[in-house]
Amino acid sequence: MKKLIGPITQALTMDKLSPKGALKDEQLEVIQEAGILMEDGKILHVGKWQELRQDFPQAEILELKGDFVVLPGLVDCHTHICFGGSRARDFAMRNAGKSYLEIAEAGGGIWDTVTQTRKLSVEDLAQRTAKNANRHLSQGVTTIEVKSGYGLSVQEELKMLRAIMEAGKQTSAELIPTCLAAHMKPRDFEGTPVEYLNWIAQNLFPLLKSEGLCQRIDAFVEKSAFSPAEITPYLQKAKEMGFDLTVHADQFSVGGSRVAIEQEALSADHLEASGNQEIELLAHSNTIAVALPGASLGLGCGFTPARKILDQGGSLAIASDWNPGSAPMGDLLTQASILATFEKLSTAEVFSGLTFRAAAALGLRDRGKLIPGSLADFIAFPASDFREILYHQGNLKPSLVWKSGNLVVGELGS
Repeated sequence: MKKLIGPITQALTMDKLSPKGALKDEQLEVIQEAGILMEDGKILHVGKWQELRQDFPQAEILELKGDFVVLPGLVDCHTHICFGGSRARDFAMRNAGKSYLEIAEAGGGIWDTVTQTRKLSVEDLAQRTAKNANRHLSQGVTTIEVKSGYGLSVQEELKMLRAIMEAGKQTSAELIPTCLAAHMKPRDFEGTPVEYLNWIAQNLFPLLKSEGLCQRIDAFVEKSAFSPAEITPYLQKAKEMGFDLTVHADQFSVGGSRVAIEQEALSADHLEASGNQEIELLAHSNTIAVALPGASLGLGCGFTPARKILDQGGSLAIASDWNPGSAPMGDLLTQASILATFEKLSTAEVFSGLTFRAAAALGLRDRGKLIPGSLADFIAFPASDFREILYHQGNLKPSLVWKSGNLVVGELGS
C-alpha cells in the first residue's frame, strides 16, 4: 500500500547535485511544505504535500505535527564498530603526551583491541556491534559500513564477519561488511608481511566468497602497517576475485592514495597527510576521498584537506571512523559539523558527503537522495530551516528515522 508522509516544512532531495567537486548551498533543491510518497520500501514521489494528497487519495496518510526538515538517511561509509574492550587508557596516555610507540610498548594500540576482540564469541561481538549500530541509527545513520580487522587470522576474521552478519539481524540499520584482515601484520604470525598477506588471500578470500560474508576488501597502507609494494599484489588478488576495494590511505605518510587510484578502489580514506600531488591525482580519478574527522579529533592531528579536494574537483565523503582507539566518539553529525567549520565546507558539501557521495563510496546507487526509485531511507529534524542542523554542531539530532519506508526511531505525533 502507498504511504504519504507530510507535511514537511523543508525536504532536501539532494537531487541534481554533481557527484564531484565543490557545491554551493544555492544548488540544494529544497521543497517547501513537502510530502513523500512511498511504497514497498521505496520512494515513488517527492513533491508538494497538498498536491500529493489530491493526486493519491487512497494512500495511507502519515501526518506530521510541527516543523520538520527531512534529509536522506545518513550513510557512514567507514567504521570499526565490531570490537572488544576499550582503549580509554591509550586515549589518556596520548593526551598526556605519550607517543604511539610508548603506548604500544605499554600494551596498548591496535594489538590490544585484537587481543580483547579474540576473547569474545560471535554472539557477544554481534550484540556489541548491534548496540553501536543502534546508537548510530538513533542519530540518523541508516547505512553503516562495518570493518573486521581486529581478528588478524583466518578464523578470527571469519568470526568478526559472521558477527557483523548476525548483528545485521539485531538492528534496523543496514550493515555493509568489509574485510580488513590487512590492518597490520599480527604479532603472533611468524613470517614477513608479504607472507601474511599471501596467507590471508589464499585461505580467507575463498571463504568470504563461499559464505557470502562480504564483498569489500580494505587494507591499511602505512609505515606501521603495509607498504605500497607489499599491499599491491594483495589488492590485485582481491580485485581478480571480484571484491570491491577501499584503502586506508595517507593517514600519517603518503603512498596509499596512489595505490588506491592505481587499483581503482572505490575510496581512499583518511588522507590527512595528502599533499597537492595526492589531491590532484584523487581529483582526476574515480576514487572517492573519504574524510575521517573523528580520527583527527581523537589523535589531535590535522584534518583531511577537504576544501582543497573539492576545489580541485574531487568527490568527498565524510565518515566517522568510529573505533576504540583513534576515533572513539562515533558521532558522525558532530564530526562533520566540526570538519565544516575548520575546512570551510558549505552545507551542501557536508550533506552530500553524508548521503549520496558516501553511498557511492560503498558502491551503492540506491540511496542518499530523495528521488523516485531510491530506498525510502530518510530522517526528520525538529527544525524549520535546514541550516539549523550544522549550526548546532551535532547537538540537533533527528527525532524521526525511516529505513526502507518503516519508522524505526521516534513516534509520529510525539
